[in-house]
Amino acid sequence: MQFTDLNLNKPILNALDDLGYTRPTTIQYKVFAPAMSGKDICGIAQTGTGKTLAYLLPLLRQFVYSKEKHPQFLVLVPTRELAVQVAEMARKLAAYMSFEVFAVYGGVNMNPQMEAVKNNKIDLLVATPGRLYDIALSGALRLKHIKKVVIDEMDEMLNLGFRTQLRNIFDLLPKKKQCLLFSATLPPEVEQLIDEYFEAPERLEAAPAGTPIARIRQMGYRVPNFYTKINLLERILQENPDMKKVLVFVATKGLADELFEQLDPKFPEQVGVIHSNKDQNFRFNAIRRFQQGSIKYLIATDIIARGMDIADVSHVISFDTPEVPENYIHRIGRTGRADKDGTALLFTSDRETERLAAIEALMNYTVPQEPLPEDLVISERLSEEEMPRIHVKEIKLKIPADENRGAAFHEKLPKNQKVNFKESHASKMRRKYGKPLKRRPKR
Repeated sequence: MQFTDLNLNKPILNALDDLGYTRPTTIQYKVFAPAMSGKDICGIAQTGTGKTLAYLLPLLRQFVYSKEKHPQFLVLVPTRELAVQVAEMARKLAAYMSFEVFAVYGGVNMNPQMEAVKNNKIDLLVATPGRLYDIALSGALRLKHIKKVVIDEMDEMLNLGFRTQLRNIFDLLPKKKQCLLFSATLPPEVEQLIDEYFEAPERLEAAPAGTPIARIRQMGYRVPNFYTKINLLERILQENPDMKKVLVFVATKGLADELFEQLDPKFPEQVGVIHSNKDQNFRFNAIRRFQQGSIKYLIATDIIARGMDIADVSHVISFDTPEVPENYIHRIGRTGRADKDGTALLFTSDRETERLAAIEALMNYTVPQEPLPEDLVISERLSEEEMPRIHVKEIKLKIPADENRGAAFHEKLPKNQKVNFKESHASKMRRKYGKPLKRRPKR
């Protein structure tokens, strides 16, 4: 099937030609007709299957110009990086149309975004939930004109704690609207929100949830600890010069920085790192350099990488085995995109064995294990997370009772029994003269 086989108008087809797109992906052609019919959609598709075009194409095809300033279409995404990229793609697809796109997201000053939303005509608004709700509460934005709302990366939205904001936003939206949801997995929380806010949604799958993309070759390594993983990673990168665009995933911001400090001296000017502690400009710049090939290796945490749409990633390396099995699916989906082959490497330590079993159960696939190089240096150094925890047991000392020791308070005296206390000199003088004595001034 070609894009020309879909019911697309000339301006959209011209934009697709400019982008070099000729054939729709599975999720794109499955979604197009039901979305055009006005049905609510639940699309199950992994990262890299073309979800962005799957919802942007029917939105643009059904767009009718209006003088109304407030947006007709709303796209909700989990991260600011994804907000920027979706807005950029929408502008490219609408290059031959009078169609205004704007993005709002956290991490930057809200006032300029409020002014822009308030004073400019917007047809499509791309937003992260928290920032959108804040702007809507300010009165700068009205959501009652929204005709279609898209929630992208729904499972990640909930992982990031946006459940409350999503509910609040739906309360501000008109009752009559079309809802489109896209998610790589469908955990119970996603199912609950679908049942609550969607009306008889049509479920469309590019592949069953948890299925790895067919064009990705997976390989696993059993590695004892963090610093041995570093030795293995250095060895793999040095021995494989064809690894020209490699995305390396780590679990935490601290480990990302530590890995960068270890790799940067060995591969100067070739390694970048991004996580949520880095400021917005630093992150955008690192992604841009990686996209352009200025750096070959980019270290990232799961949350940040979910907002990236980077073409031609040759390898994805999971430096650790993720605790949430679905995160592994999202990681490897960064390669093997647009009908290209990709390779995914997974490093698993002994303490991560159960996580590997959960991932394989989700995929219904056993990751082939490769032997470690015979001369690989096995480090005895441990990271902070790998250090054994010393648990100090609380000891309560019991003091034996002493029968001869009285209570810690004075014994109550019988009634009418007086206690003679030694009277002070001042008290005697007050009793004798009937008035308080003047104190001598202090010198």
